[in-house]
Amino acid sequence: MPSSRPGPVLLIAATAVALFLLMPLIAVVPVSFTPARFLSMPSGTLSLRHYQALIDNPAWGQSILLSLRIGILSSAIATALATMFGLGIWMFQPRFAAVLIGFVLLPLVVPPVVSAMTLYFLMTTLSAFNNWIGYDTWLGVALAHAVMITPFAVVLILVALYQVDRRIDLAARGLGANLATRAFRIIIPNIKFGIATAALLSFVLSWEEIGVTLFITSVNAITLPRLMWMGLRDNIDPAIAAISVLLIVITAVILGFRIFIERRGASEPQ
Repeated sequence: MPSSRPGPVLLIAATAVALFLLMPLIAVVPVSFTPARFLSMPSGTLSLRHYQALIDNPAWGQSILLSLRIGILSSAIATALATMFGLGIWMFQPRFAAVLIGFVLLPLVVPPVVSAMTLYFLMTTLSAFNNWIGYDTWLGVALAHAVMITPFAVVLILVALYQVDRRIDLAARGLGANLATRAFRIIIPNIKFGIATAALLSFVLSWEEIGVTLFITSVNAITLPRLMWMGLRDNIDPAIAAISVLLIVITAVILGFRIFIERRGASEPQ
């Protein structure tokens, strides 16, 4: 029986491609240890001064906590909206379902700068009525991020729903289950992994969002991407390389833990 394992040539080619794609990330690591005050490769001497700067400067910690708060709230809003929309499309199958889906997915095709300008005018208008949600507020940023990331969550939820056998919903309806019971006890448990994936992707997209954030923030709501952008624009702070290395390590640990959980679940007897 022929083996399905890749040959040595394919492994070498795949390794070369992976190294090529990872080179920008790998290059950040030595830069983060430079003793200089600007972004540069270290010349013989390594220093942890820029990692220490992350601890000494409270702005980094504040921006990380703010990005976490915004990411959690915006991903929760986006996932909830996407789940409700997907359930409505899947369960009721309206005549103009394609038009509704296309309308929801509009932020994916509109140029980001157009979306950013539109959200800027929306946030400044909201600021005229209140001070807690609008321009340069963390709730306003979370709302704007939710608008931008909801289409991605909708795509993932719809993909998960269209893999569900519709006969289980028909059987539940035939047995007298009401709409809420069918939705929360029949359908949602069957798409829980799709919902979790949508929430995770929404959080990541909110965490790294910079285009819209630049338009709707000024001095109060400084997220981590905005603070990094300010450092690059103003003084090329090497602390940006240090925080980048930490984010790479955290991402690698999370991905490794996810792979470990998946393999452990696949190896367990059913």
